[in-house]
Amino acid sequence: MYKTILLHVDAARSAPARLRLAAMLAQQQQAHLVCAAMTGISRYAYREHEDQPYQVIRPDLARLATANASEALDKLGQLADSLGVQSCERRLLNDDAYGGLLLQARYADLVVLSQADRDDPATGGMLQDLPEQVILNCSRPVLVVPFAGMFATIGGTVLVAWDGSIQATRAVTHALPILRRAARVVIGMIDPVIGGSEHGDVPGADIATYLARHGVRVEVRSEGGVGDAGEALLAMADKEQADLLVMGAYGHPRYREIMLGGATRTVLATATLPVLMSH
Repeated sequence: MYKTILLHVDAARSAPARLRLAAMLAQQQQAHLVCAAMTGISRYAYREHEDQPYQVIRPDLARLATANASEALDKLGQLADSLGVQSCERRLLNDDAYGGLLLQARYADLVVLSQADRDDPATGGMLQDLPEQVILNCSRPVLVVPFAGMFATIGGTVLVAWDGSIQATRAVTHALPILRRAARVVIGMIDPVIGGSEHGDVPGADIATYLARHGVRVEVRSEGGVGDAGEALLAMADKEQADLLVMGAYGHPRYREIMLGGATRTVLATATLPVLMSH
């Protein structure tokens, strides 16, 4: 079970839906919910200028950043209280969203944040790469909540994207607390290679057996001859009426940047259901 769930708190319009989903999971898992808001000012700016921090940070901007983060935290904290979360705390951190979430994720079982929304006036199009940076660098599963819509359930019907990779294996393992509770779990494969080292002679059979030993009953589905794997997975999720997609996230190093794989990028950008990703 997840015992600590870390929720990213900000002033985005997607924040309430993100909180409701995190609260739902916290109640299902009997987990402690940590609501963390960052001021947006890196902790290193304070650390390297402890004697005179305002040489690099204007006092008025520092106060405004802290006030904005504190206001967002209070609003979502009150909503969490109204939802009856049994164990919840609020953390206001002097840090940027990237560094703050990566640091706090070390002490959590699951991180919850929202899909990037370029049209949100509250964020001004900032932090567009936050989901991918957290997923690829935090060593924890990350639940990405779509920026639009409300989600009444999570983990009722789960689609697990399976390709036999290390990333998919981590995602399945990280999702076990949800999969064990699910009413229905579908193993979805896109163009599986029969007889390959990843899938074996019967694609999906090995991972289905593994999950069965954990008390998870699964169905196996495959799609062949598709174009974009990410679009195919989302179409399969819609067809199966899934309320959660579980998948591995893929990154490729390039000129000191982390570039996402095609399916990962497609799902992060266009998913309309919650997605649990692991790298």
